[in-house]
Amino acid sequence: MTRRRGDAGRSTIRDVAARAGVSASTVSRVLAGDYPVSAATRGRVLRAVRELDYVADAHAKAVAGAGTPTLAFVLEDITGPSFAHMAHGVEREAARLGHLSLMCSTDGDVRRELEFIEMMRAQRAAAVILVGGAADTPEYRERTRRTAGSLASAGSRLVLCGRPPPGPGAPVTVIEYDNEGGAHALVAHVLAQGHRRLLFLGGKPDQTTALGRERGYLAAHRSRGLEPDPALLLRGDFTRDSGHRLIRQALAAGLEFSAVVAATDVVAAGALTALHEAGLDVPGDVSLAGYDDVPFARDLHPALTTVHVPYEELGRLAVRIALGHGEAPAAGHLLVGTRVVVRDSVAAHGGH
Repeated sequence: MTRRRGDAGRSTIRDVAARAGVSASTVSRVLAGDYPVSAATRGRVLRAVRELDYVADAHAKAVAGAGTPTLAFVLEDITGPSFAHMAHGVEREAARLGHLSLMCSTDGDVRRELEFIEMMRAQRAAAVILVGGAADTPEYRERTRRTAGSLASAGSRLVLCGRPPPGPGAPVTVIEYDNEGGAHALVAHVLAQGHRRLLFLGGKPDQTTALGRERGYLAAHRSRGLEPDPALLLRGDFTRDSGHRLIRQALAAGLEFSAVVAATDVVAAGALTALHEAGLDVPGDVSLAGYDDVPFARDLHPALTTVHVPYEELGRLAVRIALGHGEAPAAGHLLVGTRVVVRDSVAAHGGH
């Protein structure tokens, strides 16, 4: 009987070589892709790899700290379209640089996040990338400093992508996108169309991403000598349901507004549904803008004016910097620009 598994119950490179009828070094060359091998030989080796599940075995070795070096990517919710695109950028760049990427979705559970990071430290992951906003509290800063120090002691690197820095001295790299600047530019565009009563659908008041976008909304008004009505600033979370609920709430309260600026495109999508349900035309009756420029934004009716954040490139950039393949930002902090994308959902307004 042909031996299918190594002594530990997993396929070895010798098992693959025996199945394919080649040497172990030939298997290594095929898998590395850096040495000329005939098409017939390559086909036999890859068929043996599939039959013996050798790829899964290589994955296990990587997690155990041997073989392909590992990079960890930690985010709150992998189903969010913006973070999904960042995850795609991380995975593709890690693979290009010869690293295995592992992803963990925490659902906002700090303990789960810390447990995963500790596991990655123990397995000597090359880097850990934490993604998404967080509450910028003393507890967060201290926890992040401890995490960065623990990873650094194991030869790893902590990269914060879209999260606030923990303060000076921590061995951490911070990559942020300009939430406030993007929101400022977007609201300035809406104001330039003649709108003066802009309903802002924000996020959680303690979340740094939400706060940055809210600051941009306020600053754009004040830079033009305007003071927005506090009643027009509503907070929820970054979900479609939140956008739908907040619009219904605003309409039920009799709030007057000619434009809606949502903190994310997902929130804007929920707002668009609620406006249509109320018999309001966008942009004929109410203009609407979002933030993030996720792919579905251009497919809404009307196509959504929004702020473009280069999420996939941010993921790639985080990997390159974390693994030392890109120039490290000055003082360990890099701010990536955003830009307004004008589509059909904002129209000129003559009143207010």
